[in-house]
Amino acid sequence: MAVGSHAVFLSYASQDAEAAQKIAEALRAGGIEVFLDQSELRGGDAWDQTIRKQIKTCALFVPVISHATHDRREGYFRLEWKLAVDRSHLMDAQLTFLLPVVIDDTRDDDERVPDRFREVQWTRLPAGETPPAFVERVQRLLSPEPATTARASVPPREHAPASSRAKRALPVVIAGVITVALTLALGIFGLERLRGAKPSVQGESIAVLPLANESGDASQQYFSDGISEDLITALSQFPGLKVIGRSSSFLFRNSKEDSRSIGAKLGVAHLLEGSVRRSGDVVRVSAELINTTDGSTQWSERYDRPYRDLFALQDEITRAVAGALKAKLLRAEHGATESDRPPGGSLEAYNALLQGRYYYGHVTEADTRKAIEFFTHATEVDPGYALAWSELSRAWANLGTIWLEGAPAQDADGKARRAVDRALALSPELAAAHAARAYLLMDVDFDWRGAEAESRRAVELAPNDGYARFNLGVQLAALGEVEQAIALTRQALTTEPLRANWYNWLAAYFGGLNRLDEAEQAIQRALALQPAAGSFHQQLAILEIQRGNAEAAIAAARQEPPGVWRDDALALAQQIGADRSAADAALKTLIDKDAGVSAFQIAEVYALRNDAKETFAWLDRAWSYRDGGITTLLYDPFILRYKDDPRFAAFCQKVGLPVPTGVTGRT
Repeated sequence: MAVGSHAVFLSYASQDAEAAQKIAEALRAGGIEVFLDQSELRGGDAWDQTIRKQIKTCALFVPVISHATHDRREGYFRLEWKLAVDRSHLMDAQLTFLLPVVIDDTRDDDERVPDRFREVQWTRLPAGETPPAFVERVQRLLSPEPATTARASVPPREHAPASSRAKRALPVVIAGVITVALTLALGIFGLERLRGAKPSVQGESIAVLPLANESGDASQQYFSDGISEDLITALSQFPGLKVIGRSSSFLFRNSKEDSRSIGAKLGVAHLLEGSVRRSGDVVRVSAELINTTDGSTQWSERYDRPYRDLFALQDEITRAVAGALKAKLLRAEHGATESDRPPGGSLEAYNALLQGRYYYGHVTEADTRKAIEFFTHATEVDPGYALAWSELSRAWANLGTIWLEGAPAQDADGKARRAVDRALALSPELAAAHAARAYLLMDVDFDWRGAEAESRRAVELAPNDGYARFNLGVQLAALGEVEQAIALTRQALTTEPLRANWYNWLAAYFGGLNRLDEAEQAIQRALALQPAAGSFHQQLAILEIQRGNAEAAIAAARQEPPGVWRDDALALAQQIGADRSAADAALKTLIDKDAGVSAFQIAEVYALRNDAKETFAWLDRAWSYRDGGITTLLYDPFILRYKDDPRFAAFCQKVGLPVPTGVTGRT
């Protein structure tokens, strides 16, 4: 089969032929030219030359990734992958050529795929089932118009404003950080084009890049990441030193960019980079401190230590870096990373904590349960390990709020409460424990003021923690203190300048105050960083609805990846369009498909339709479900249309929120 310049090349392992065939058939049904080699016996010079030619001339290269490709150390598909990667290096960085798809639960950090594949967004097509949205995306990429970055048809990873799912919101307080490096990588290269997107470089500032895992065992990735995170925690405690958070600095894992470019994007004067090799009972850490202005090495060292001396090794590195930066060491009682360490000094407990954080970062039910196992083991090895109890509380709470309902969810909530109570009893001054309790109070109990108090305490105890400030901002916004939420989110972004979802929240806050130009700037930054994220285009659609631009709102909604977020966005956007039948149909679709998880969003749609009766009926339903969307009530631009209706004040009082000043109906 001849392949033209607008064709797709599907590369797959022989075990995945059936799934690859499904993908090919779906694309061909959409009028797309596809090369799918189905030779039962591969080989021969002529055949080899044909394959090389197809890869050299195709418009898109689609590697099919699976357990089969992971398990096979050899195979012709690996040569195909290499040829495609080699070609991609000759292309404009903004041109989409590699479009990986994964047909099972293979993780996007699989070490047996080329680094180049891990730098772009993966699309999940279970067993090769190909939805129309994927076909449409390929059609757009093959169109003569300038190609845009591919979008993933996957649900969002984090709680997003005004779009909570299920009976309660996706958690605001996330234990540790969520690993989003691969998802965000596509957007980094466009960041400088945004207005004000490049942070200003500060003299006393540093980013710790993820230390490379050189153990030869991919399962040890958690260990090198854990040491990197501990160094971030330790350096963050030095007064006057700006330290970039993990989410932003870990975006540059395996990056080929030079230190000056990375430093400019993160707004720092120094980078700490290196590698970790663990072999048996010996740990080798190599580290160097780089000046981002000229790329020069200011300090470097290699350490070989027994594993049993790991904590002392971490302290030694931290002090060496601090000395190179001429930073003042903390007082001994607040020493480097003691808050992350078990009080009994057990390396087994500490190792279990690191493994728990690693699994928890993947935000799936299976990985969250695995994280719970490791956090539990850490508390069993050292029952006095307050941080492990805090992490365990967050994991149980997230399991209950995201994936469970009814009695199982209540059981998970109970375990989360007992764990955080234990953490605070052991260490009343531990910021992580107060943050964990704040989450339970807000998203499980809807105890607004209690959650605020706990979040404020977390900020007091960890003033340099961007997550603590961001989470306090979320809780203050829920109480109607949106200006303070904006200030706190901006402060948080100084330590996480590439945290896309925080810009999404910022856009919602600005939108709630009708500061639409600032809202647009924030959501465009989020989209540049993470164009495939769920809910970001929904937020853009909301902005255009506020402006009264029906065409732009519908266009933004249609760019939202398929799923409930897109249903929400379309139902909202269609309400201001001229086609009333389309508006009615979109609302019906939302109710028929998503009423159990979108009660708050349905209330928003009725508010746009100026139907007060249904608006308040669906708000009552949202409260009966304990829908997390209620946390955004006091800055929701659509529900606030009824702020002068006595029923609005009555609803605020029912759910325990303060009635905004000037709103009628106070009792």
